[in-house]
Amino acid sequence: MVIMRPLAVLRHDLPASLVVFLVAVPLSLGIALASGAPVAAGLVAAVVGGIVAGALGGSVLQVSGPAAGLTVVMAETIQTFGWAVTCAITVAAGALQILLGLSRIARAALAISPAIVHGMLAGIGVTIVLGQLHVILGGRAQSSAVENITELPGQIVAHHDSATIVGLLTIAVLLIWPKLPAAVRKVPGPLAAIAAATVLSVVTGMTLPRVELPGDLLNVHLVPQLPDGGWGGFALAVVTIALIASVESLLSAVAVDRLHTGRRAHLDRELVGQGAANMVSGALGGLPVTGVIVRSSTNVAAGAKSRASAVLHGVWVLVFVVLLAGLIENIPLAALAGLLVHVGAKLVNPEHMKQVFAHGDLPVYLLTLGGVVVFDLLTGVLAGIGLALVLMLRRTLWSGIHVEREGGAWRVVVEGVLTFLSVPRLSRVLGAIPAGVPVRLELVVDYLDHAAFESLTTWQQAHERAGGTVDVDEVGHPWFGEGKAGRPTRSRLAASRAVPRWLAPWSAWQAVEGIPAQQTRRGATEFHRRAAPLLRDTLSGLADGQRPRTLFITCGDSRIVPNLITTSGPGDLFTIRNIGNLVPPGQADPSMNASIEYAVGVLGVAEIVVCGHSGCGAMAALADGPPPGPLSVWLRHAEPSAHRTGSATLDGGVPDREGDRLALHNVLQQLEHLREYPSVAEAESAGRLQLTGMYFAVGSAQVYLFDGAERTFRPAGAPVAVPGT
Repeated sequence: MVIMRPLAVLRHDLPASLVVFLVAVPLSLGIALASGAPVAAGLVAAVVGGIVAGALGGSVLQVSGPAAGLTVVMAETIQTFGWAVTCAITVAAGALQILLGLSRIARAALAISPAIVHGMLAGIGVTIVLGQLHVILGGRAQSSAVENITELPGQIVAHHDSATIVGLLTIAVLLIWPKLPAAVRKVPGPLAAIAAATVLSVVTGMTLPRVELPGDLLNVHLVPQLPDGGWGGFALAVVTIALIASVESLLSAVAVDRLHTGRRAHLDRELVGQGAANMVSGALGGLPVTGVIVRSSTNVAAGAKSRASAVLHGVWVLVFVVLLAGLIENIPLAALAGLLVHVGAKLVNPEHMKQVFAHGDLPVYLLTLGGVVVFDLLTGVLAGIGLALVLMLRRTLWSGIHVEREGGAWRVVVEGVLTFLSVPRLSRVLGAIPAGVPVRLELVVDYLDHAAFESLTTWQQAHERAGGTVDVDEVGHPWFGEGKAGRPTRSRLAASRAVPRWLAPWSAWQAVEGIPAQQTRRGATEFHRRAAPLLRDTLSGLADGQRPRTLFITCGDSRIVPNLITTSGPGDLFTIRNIGNLVPPGQADPSMNASIEYAVGVLGVAEIVVCGHSGCGAMAALADGPPPGPLSVWLRHAEPSAHRTGSATLDGGVPDREGDRLALHNVLQQLEHLREYPSVAEAESAGRLQLTGMYFAVGSAQVYLFDGAERTFRPAGAPVAVPGT
């Protein structure tokens, strides 16, 4: 593995690093221009970002350098503090990033809503476009986006010179480049556009502003300088740059992980690497460094396999700057402005807007975007976070409250989380109910706080004093009932886990009073209100006929609910129930005979299940001797089960109770009886039908299936063979 490593670098990482280098140079120059920093600062950041962040970071394929996401903040910082102090701010921001990485809180940045991140990038893009349009049109970018907007009409109608031609040519090449043949597109679009614009300006002798570099790029001085005062603003700038650079780098690292199948990024280490790069970049007079998705995605697409590609790309930038500084000085600023307009416009991504809109977060996106453009990046992000928190609280704590009339009575349904935030709306709804009428209050709530409890209690007492009645029905944990009993539930963690009503027996969710018919009526009403709307589409498709897959033969015991223990629904099971889940041998029972023939011959079921269970009264009676009468006559069909030899086991163990042991034998015996039916025997031999033995342990709610190979009933989920005899 160690021997192959240099070969892998030469084969994959070296070519990829050259491609990324060609993309990085023009972008680094353009970002420095947009930030108002010395142009060389962008190149320093590219070199340091590639070498330091590439070597120390936690994302193997991420490429770092100066990023468009910080241009607005850097422009404001440079204008406020000057370049030397800004470099000190970059160093301090890097140190803060290292502390954050060592604190292992990098993943907390992922809690920021994507709507805020996309809105921030879009705001940066709009700001860049508004400023660089002035440069393309032959003017100068103003100090704020608002000023750029107000000055833009006059700039458009003014006289335009060669700068406009160069800028528009750059944009045109960038737009056309993706549509050219693949062989041509091996040259990165930004490099081709800057090269074409530069060649045109030199050949035609255009006189226009160009890139200016220091006379000796190798003569590096320690630029950082602490401010004479204003330490509060200094600290705020440090925190702002550290947070933005961290968030952008971490989100870029996560995005890069989605582009490849290799090792995932270690986000805390990535933050430490980014911090170290920023300390070095600021110390050498460079711009802040972040992970850059444009360069990183290019790196992955070019076939990079390790961090060597990012490190080598930084080396190539350094070599290029040292050896070809004169060539860089021929690049027109208008060409870099055209490149930045294209980059800024791509930051306003319509697909991101569609995703944000689909998730209901468009207001957060727009507020963040507007805040970044009108004020500054930090204000826009904080405004977006604030609105996102408000929307989260609204969605989390908002209660669904609606009321409807049922004849002379009223029905009020409250769903969701019922807290003090919903009390005004709840009071308004309840206040609209006439006095003296019967009211059914259905609470389907996940949490009910003190304020909501007091509101409901006060209204209930007032309504009942006025001659009305209030029937409170709680679905789930009895928040209101516990409060009325003087033992209020304080948190969701303390709430009992309630079984859904369509799974729980009547006694678990309604008061046991009156005769059984009243229970049935109330259960049917509950089905109509809650389950029927969910099942209506399914049942409408079954209205004209049934095509069940399984014939399910089980005991008439009330504790056995076939659809529950098989997680099935309407149309899935053709069920036969009798005492002891018996299949009379020799087709002795006309009812059973007709049911089996209909299921196999007409419905064409693919499986027949015989399901016994623990605590079966029929098996206990068979073991002890049934009393004279109809039960004794019926259990004669089970006598072959009592005469079976050997042991029937549950996962290799024998049940303690004789009735449970007999129940296991009985399941296997009934499978033998089924094979005496001609239609069953023919379908099984043809491979169209499978016979399955099942046993349900009531006390443990465990389903067992018969494994024919192991000759035992195994817990559901274990491999099960087709049962034999």
